[in-house]
Amino acid sequence: MEGTSSGFRKNESLRGLQHLGGDEGSEPLMSRWSPQELVSKLLHLHFKDDKTKVGGDALLLVAELLKIFVLEAAIRSVRQAQAEDLARVDVEQLEKVLPQLLLDF
Repeated sequence: MEGTSSGFRKNESLRGLQHLGGDEGSEPLMSRWSPQELVSKLLHLHFKDDKTKVGGDALLLVAELLKIFVLEAAIRSVRQAQAEDLARVDVEQLEKVLPQLLLDF
């Protein structure tokens, strides 16, 4: 991609995530649930047994880990864009740093 990056291509899908689980005019996701509630809902989506429970300390730990992971992904993406002399971070920079980020975590 050239130095005139069009910015983040997936803006529309990110805006949709703000209203996850509701209609377009509904209350935004982040104001409905605390980070721990959101992490709990995300974890329970992938549990095979509906009776599986997650303790409060574990939810806090996973929420903190996710926050650090996302922040590190953003930082590495910015550094990748700078290395490519781009003014904006695009999803392509995230795709380039993601394999090493996953290995580091």
